[in-house]
Order: sequence, then C-alpha cells, then structure tokens
Amino acid sequence: MALTITENCTACDACRPVCPNEAISVGEIVYVIDPLRCTECVGAEDEPQCKLVCPADCIVQHPDFVESPEELQAKYESLHG
Repeated sequence: MALTITENCTACDACRPVCPNEAISVGEIVYVIDPLRCTECVGAEDEPQCKLVCPADCIVQHPDFVESPEELQAKYESLHG
C-alpha cells in the first residue's frame, strides 16, 4: 500500500527529506504523498522512514492503493532503474 498524510499534519518537513522516492511534497494545507511513487520504503529501508520521523503520527495506509510487497519492490525498481 502507498501511504497518505492526514489533516493532522503540522507541515514540519521532517518526512520529505527522508523519502527515498521523493514521493512527499508540500500540499495546499498539509504535505502530500504521491501514491504512484510511494513504496513504503520497500527496496530502500526496512520500514517507512516518513512514519519513523513524523512527530504528529499522521502518516497512515492509503486505503485506495493496496499493493503487495512484491508490487512495491517492482515499483521501487522502476523508479530507480
């Protein structure tokens, strides 16, 4: 699954620099995660780095993007060649 950021985001910018896929950007009100780039850090790290650094605990599973670990790995490989 891709991740998403809830409205509880404080826009602290802790998550954006740790994303290996550059999937996180500044949104209109809160930061946003591009589900087509988010691999939950599969291929780069053991767990989602954004969730580890988020002080607001506002990064959750995106309900509309259900992907297996294998699909996430394939997405990571396609992003990083």
